[in-house]
Amino acid sequence: MNLDELLKEYAELETKLADPSVHADQNQARTLGKRYAELTPIVNTYRELQRVREDLATAKELAAEDPAFAEEAAELEGRIGPLEERLKKLLIPRDPNDDKDILMEIKAGEGGEESALFAADLLRMYLRYAEREGWKTEIISAQPSELGGYKDVTIAIKSRNGQGGVWSRLKFEGGVHRVQRVPVTESQGRIHTSAAGVLVYPEAEEIDVQIDPNDLRIDVFRSSGPGGQSVNTTDSAVRITHIPTGVVVTCQNEKSQLQNKEAAMRILRARLLAMAQQEAEAAAAAERKSQVRTVDRSERIRTYNFPENRISDHRVGFKAYNLDQVLDGDLSAVIQALLDAEMAEKLAAHS
Repeated sequence: MNLDELLKEYAELETKLADPSVHADQNQARTLGKRYAELTPIVNTYRELQRVREDLATAKELAAEDPAFAEEAAELEGRIGPLEERLKKLLIPRDPNDDKDILMEIKAGEGGEESALFAADLLRMYLRYAEREGWKTEIISAQPSELGGYKDVTIAIKSRNGQGGVWSRLKFEGGVHRVQRVPVTESQGRIHTSAAGVLVYPEAEEIDVQIDPNDLRIDVFRSSGPGGQSVNTTDSAVRITHIPTGVVVTCQNEKSQLQNKEAAMRILRARLLAMAQQEAEAAAAAERKSQVRTVDRSERIRTYNFPENRISDHRVGFKAYNLDQVLDGDLSAVIQALLDAEMAEKLAAHS
């Protein structure tokens, strides 16, 4: 969609949102309001650019008669380039999930108990980062390990006041995270390499994914802790299988079977939404000769080297020697490097 079409759409949205009858349907009003909010930065930047161009033309006319206006003309001319660049970036198609909250799964991988302990380190890192950003977090499901790590843990990260934007910052965290350090289980002081996997999904609302109850198999059982011991005497844990896709979700953190079922359904909706979007993206990619590449979220995306206090992101060549601060939640620099790489690729594809 070109700029003229976006400006026309914005004007039509203003008219619709000013109509009281539209707000009788909350879903429609929310959809229109969200689109209006998406277009507002584009329209405001375009209007500012037009205003500066008009002021520059006037200043140049005045400067031709009075050199005192030359400085003002130069200042206005210097603002045009940055405004044009900002508008160009705003016109690049956005990821439709950028305004969504997320679910994140962290899974221990190769390395046994050390991997589970590293999974716990990653969990703390993301919880601390969310705290820095003013986001809300919730542990939905967790399988602890013997030494206090996690075999598998799922968390929800939400923006405050429904502002969204969590996905836009954390969408590239999915992949294999590798750690190099001396494990607490190592008696000889040797450095080991192990890994944990991170999966990130945009949180799906019920209107995003329609699930037929007849497509679900729901099993209940007793919750278990480290080593498999039973942690309660009631069948409160829930396992939901989505029969058409084979996706299985298990939740046992809550004491109530109903709460565990609700948590499992949240995870299932997010996984099904991610699957549907991946299939749509793959189909679209097959139909076009060129496409905008996103930062790769494949295997071994990042290495955490404790002896050197180094963090390396292998997708964009990012390297820093402040691993202790990163694990304490200071992820801003590495995340910004990923966002900058994505923007550069999109700009190159649309130039």
